[in-house]
Amino acid sequence: MNDSNIPPLLPQPAFAGVPAGHATPPPPGADPEEQAPIPNVFAAVEAILRQPRRVMFQLRQPGSERLIAAMLLASLLCSMIYGVIVGTFSGGDQLWAAPVKAAVGLLISALICLPSLYIFSCLGGSKARLVEVVGLVAGLLLLMTVLLIGFARVAWVFSQSTESVAAMGALHLAFWLISTCFGIRFLNAGFAQHSRSVDGLKVWTAIFLLVMAQMTTALRPIVGKADTLLPTEKKFFVTHCVDSLKTGR
Repeated sequence: MNDSNIPPLLPQPAFAGVPAGHATPPPPGADPEEQAPIPNVFAAVEAILRQPRRVMFQLRQPGSERLIAAMLLASLLCSMIYGVIVGTFSGGDQLWAAPVKAAVGLLISALICLPSLYIFSCLGGSKARLVEVVGLVAGLLLLMTVLLIGFARVAWVFSQSTESVAAMGALHLAFWLISTCFGIRFLNAGFAQHSRSVDGLKVWTAIFLLVMAQMTTALRPIVGKADTLLPTEKKFFVTHCVDSLKTGR
């Protein structure tokens, strides 16, 4: 058998900027399309949906503060729009109270959890700057709220066809959990490039979910009506959920 007839083994293709034989994905910006600037809020929304790595790349560039501000502005606007849909269930004061509570609760939850995210990222070996961590959280919020806008019509249909506060609360909770999962995926991808361990990020995700759940209880009612704008009684969110299921309110 003539060995000269055996074709040479071809090298495995490698990602741009990554040596052959390594399965690590290329860093954001390896594709020239990912280096395109994000000039405004509308471009930020489109990029977070279609090219999240483009957002990650821009967050590492000088002047990323404008992009972060645009994403935060868009996320607040989207959360208020969805809040209006939540408010249509009860009408009246809830048409303005629910949007304000939704936007404020989301922003406060992110601010409360931001320091712990930066600490966990440092412990995990990440070299991300604080401004980049803030940008990744802004991207998480933007993706969450844009997805909520996608669920808004479905939520409106149910809000106009049922009188059960518990059922509507469960529906909004399901939409919130789905949206949060996609937002967390964006956050994980952002830290995957320069973190040795993701254990801290998993712990932070649980903390973030708990804080947001408690915030909805602290700002209740968001779904339904009450005699006061804010509650006069302190409650743990699990207790509030159980009480709502028992009373149906």
